[in-house]
Amino acid sequence: MTTAKEATLHQRILSDIESRIVSGDWPPGHRIPFELALAEQYDCSRMTVNKVLTQLARAGLIERRKRSGSFVTQPQAQSAVLEIHDIKSEILSLNLPYSHKIMKRAKRKGRPDDARRLQFAGTVSVLDITCIHYAGRRPFCLEDRVINLDAVPEAAQVDFDELPPGPWLINQVPWSTAEHQIRAIAAESEAAASLDIAKGTACLVIERRTWSNLGPITHVRLTYPGDRHTLVARFTPSS
Repeated sequence: MTTAKEATLHQRILSDIESRIVSGDWPPGHRIPFELALAEQYDCSRMTVNKVLTQLARAGLIERRKRSGSFVTQPQAQSAVLEIHDIKSEILSLNLPYSHKIMKRAKRKGRPDDARRLQFAGTVSVLDITCIHYAGRRPFCLEDRVINLDAVPEAAQVDFDELPPGPWLINQVPWSTAEHQIRAIAAESEAAASLDIAKGTACLVIERRTWSNLGPITHVRLTYPGDRHTLVARFTPSS
């Protein structure tokens, strides 16, 4: 049975956290203090804190992730403006079977090029990954990615054989900001070989940087043969 004192404390914790989220003090992607830390802060049981976090999750204000903690959720409006698409879903929408193959996976100390890609001043450890996504037996997309291991250390323990890096990161690390750069290129020898196309073939390249409140998460370069990918945007006049 919940006492009046427990009910009042529950509401206080709930109001404090909700206020920080709504005010923007805790932005999307911000990690909520762990249950034990909140229990010590409010001098209450972890059960009381757990009930508060459960209520906030049901209200859609936070997202709870096993072993990672609780994070402020990404507002739906922002997701609508900038949606990070899943390559597997793109391929399945074409009624083709999906598969992927990890060609390179190396943990190493960051180089100047990584700092440029992540837009990060300083030195970080990175996970360098190259992956080919297949539509049926045909290469559909070449993924060249670096992950900031200082922000996502658990990525170092994942082989990505079952789930590729993109959806794994979305599932594990709520992002707060993303940036897309789109350009056309002529395929160089290495990319052409990976995509089974002739050198010089027109390709579409999407480069994306993603940040959370912890800093830069990842930079990915997605290369598509020009005849295998279409970008579609729908918009309305600004008010």
